[in-house]
Formats: sequence, C-alpha cells, structure tokens
Amino acid sequence: MRSITFGDYANSYDCVSMERNGGILLLTIHAQGAPEKPCLWSALPHEELSYAFYDIARDRENQCVIITGAGDSFCAEMHPSISGLERFSQGNLTAEMLAKMDQAGNDGRHLLFNHLNIEVPMIAAVNGPAFIHAELAVLCDIVLAADHAEFQDAPHFLSGLVPGDGVHLVWPLLLGPNRGRYFLLTGQKLSAQEALKLGVVNEVLPRAKLMPRAWQVARDICQRPALARRYARVAMTQQLKQAMLEGLGYGIALESLAMFGGVRGREP
Repeated sequence: MRSITFGDYANSYDCVSMERNGGILLLTIHAQGAPEKPCLWSALPHEELSYAFYDIARDRENQCVIITGAGDSFCAEMHPSISGLERFSQGNLTAEMLAKMDQAGNDGRHLLFNHLNIEVPMIAAVNGPAFIHAELAVLCDIVLAADHAEFQDAPHFLSGLVPGDGVHLVWPLLLGPNRGRYFLLTGQKLSAQEALKLGVVNEVLPRAKLMPRAWQVARDICQRPALARRYARVAMTQQLKQAMLEGLGYGIALESLAMFGGVRGREP
C-alpha cells in the first residue's frame, strides 16, 4: 500500500514551514526562504499551499492541523512583483498570459479543494491581519484570533478584480448573503472583536496567548477517538465542498474573463 510520511514533504516548501508534535501538525505561512518573516503573497505560496494541503491530507499520521502566519500578520501584503490588473489589460491575449491564467486557476481550485480534503480537524490561529486569502483561516473548523487581527478581502474588488476564487462563496456563507456581499464589494475590514460578534471567529486572545491556546485546543481534540475526529471533519465540510464544486470554477472563470476588460475603471 502506498503511503506518505511527514519526512516526505515537511521540508519541501519555501513559503511554508511545518512541525509536528504528538500528531498535531503546525503549518506556518511565511515569506519565501524566511520562516520568521510574514508572507508576501504571490504565485509561489499560492502554488505551494495547494500542494502542502494535499500532502497533509494524504498523511494519516496527522491527527489535527493548526495553520498560522509568521510574525505579526497571517497574510496581509502582496509581493512587490505583483503588479495588479494592469498586467492583464494592456491589449491582446497572448499564449504566455493564457498559460499564467490557466496555472493560477488550477492552483486556485486545488488550494481550496485540498484544504477541504484534509480529513482531520483544522484550527486557524490568526496571528494578525488576514487581508489576502483570509478564507484559508476561516474555512478551518475552529478560528482563534489575536486581538489585533483584522479580516478583509483586499486583492479582489478593491483592485478591480472579480471576487471569484472562492471568496464569493465563503464570505456570504459565513456572514450571510447581504453582509457577505457588502464585505466583498466595499473592502470592509473586520476587527477581531467584530469578527467574533459576527460568528467568523470563535475566540479572541492576546497575541502571547494565541498559540498556547491553539495547541491546547488541538490536544483536547486529539483525546477523541481517531475515526470520530476524522469523520467529524468530513461531515462538517460536506456543505462547503458542495458549494465549491458548484461555484469555484465558475467564479475563477469570471475573474479571469474580467481581467481582460480594460484597465481599472474602464468599461470592457
């Protein structure tokens, strides 16, 4: 029988660090080659996380997963190499541009599907602002946040892009249809306390207490029977998987199409 072990993938990534203790896997998103620095989002972590989630899902020695960010932010800034909408809006569609779009769409689908395919409970320890792909945190089963954390969807509509690569499904589901659409269309920032009141976050803690609390919750979860843990996650993600199956690819297609409609603010 083919199997994967922690040693097969733990040190395979430039923007993702992993450690495991007692079956609890801690995944930290960080800057390329700098585990102590916050992540600068680009195509690299986008791709790496899609593979990392797959590896974690296939390793049955993982009993619970904690996901957090390095430094004082979960994921708040884009890499300087990301130039925004304009790089796709300067004229004719070229083969190179199409290949990049196809790769980004492929990574985007696998990013969320592989996250949801992890069949053990997941805990997000949101250690600071989560402005980019905050859905990676709020899709977890338990969401803990530092008291200075904030949530926003910064890279999409505020930058002239369709909020289509899963955020169009996640946030209306979590916040309700009207609040979710407002959040995406206005670039609203939710403080940790506001997110707590709205049910997006389960606990808000001082920064120094965040990770100890995440480990405590993970250890408590690991006291339950193995199949109960695994099948609880499977049961609770079924609705999310169905929503992604129906809407993720369509949303990515609309986001891609709109990128060629002209520079920001100009009608196609």
